[in-house]
Amino acid sequence: MSGPPPLQGPDEADLVAALARARSAEPPGPDTAAGPAVRAWPGPAYPVPEAGPGELDLRALLRHSLAATDRTGRLRPAPSAGALHPVDAELVTGGGCPLPPGRYGYDPLRDRVHHLGPPPDGAPPGVTVELSVTPRRTVSHYGHRAWPLLLLDTGHALAAVCLAAGALGPCRAVPRMDGRAAGPLAAVHLTLPGPADRDRPPEPGGSPEPGGPPARRSAPPEALRGAPPPEALGAVLATAVRASAGELGWSAAVGEPRPGLVRPHPDGRSPRRYATGDARPTLAVWAAGQAWLADAGAVLLAHGCPSDADAARIRRTHLRAGYAVHLADATARRHGLATRPVGSWQRADLGAALGGPPGRDWIVHALALGTGRHTGERRTP
Repeated sequence: MSGPPPLQGPDEADLVAALARARSAEPPGPDTAAGPAVRAWPGPAYPVPEAGPGELDLRALLRHSLAATDRTGRLRPAPSAGALHPVDAELVTGGGCPLPPGRYGYDPLRDRVHHLGPPPDGAPPGVTVELSVTPRRTVSHYGHRAWPLLLLDTGHALAAVCLAAGALGPCRAVPRMDGRAAGPLAAVHLTLPGPADRDRPPEPGGSPEPGGPPARRSAPPEALRGAPPPEALGAVLATAVRASAGELGWSAAVGEPRPGLVRPHPDGRSPRRYATGDARPTLAVWAAGQAWLADAGAVLLAHGCPSDADAARIRRTHLRAGYAVHLADATARRHGLATRPVGSWQRADLGAALGGPPGRDWIVHALALGTGRHTGERRTP
C-alpha cells in the first residue's frame, strides 16, 4: 500500500501533519525532477545599476547574499539542503535605491532583475527583500521531509541578506519572520540610516553584529573533527541565543575529554555542562544516518517546537532556527572553525531522550563544528 502523497507546496498540505511526518522514520521516495533552478520571472532582465550618492548599494548586497557563484547555481552565500536552493527573492524598492521604485524578481544565476510592476502604495524608502520558496526543488530529493528544510533554507537566506547589509557599512536591516504568512515567508527591510536611527536601540534578535558575510562553503566531514576551544563554542552559542529571540533552546554536544551536553553561560563565558555522556553517535542516527556526525568536534543544537505547535509557530521557529544557525556559522568562522549545517532530523526528541516529557523539545536544526584538524578518533553509531 502506498503512503500519503509527498508534500507539493505550502498551500497543499497541513503544516502540522507535514512536520510530524518529516520527523518520523519514514524514508523519502525516489528522486524526481527538480525543475528549473530559478523562477521564470516575466519580461526582460536588467542588471542592477551602480549605486549613486546616498543610495543603497543593492548590486553588492545581492551579490554577497543571494547570487550564485557558479553556472549550476549550487554555490551561493547561503547554504541549502542538497544545494537545491528553493528560496526565491522579490525586491520592493522605494526611494534611495539605484532601481526605480517598483517590484522586481531577482535571478540569482544571472544576477539580474525583472520588473514586475509598481511598488505598493506607501512603500517606504530603501528596499524590502521578500523571500518565498519553490517547494518542488527540495521535494525532488527529500520528498515528505522537505517542508522543515524549506523553512530553514529561508532563514539562512534571510540571515545572508542581513550579513551582507552589515558589510556595506551604515545600513539598517529589519528582518521579519513572524510565521504568520505562507508567502512571503520572511522579509527584510533595508535602508541607509537617518538621524532618527542613530540613537534607536537594535531590534531584539534582529540585525546581526557587523563582520560581513563569510566565504560560503560547508566543510567536508573530515574537516569537522577537533573540539572547538571553550571560548569559541561559548561565542557561537551566545550568537545563536541572541539571534533566536527566545524562540528556541540551545545546546551543544561535545566529545572528549568530557563528553556531554552543554548550555550557554548566562554571562557569555564558557558553556555549562548539563548532561554527561557522548550524544554524538545518537545525533548521527537522528540526522538521517549521517555517520560522520559522531566524530564532529561539537554539534550546536537548536531545539524546541513541540508536537502541538500550530502552523504559525512552526514557521516562526524554523525560520528563526535557520537565521540563528547562519549567524552562529559566521561567528564560528571568525573563530577559525570549520562548519556544516545539518537540517534533516528524524525521531530527534531531545527532551524525551533526557528524561523529559515526550514531544516537547525536538531538535530543529544544528551546526557541526570542528577545528579542521584530524584527531584520529573513529566511531560507529
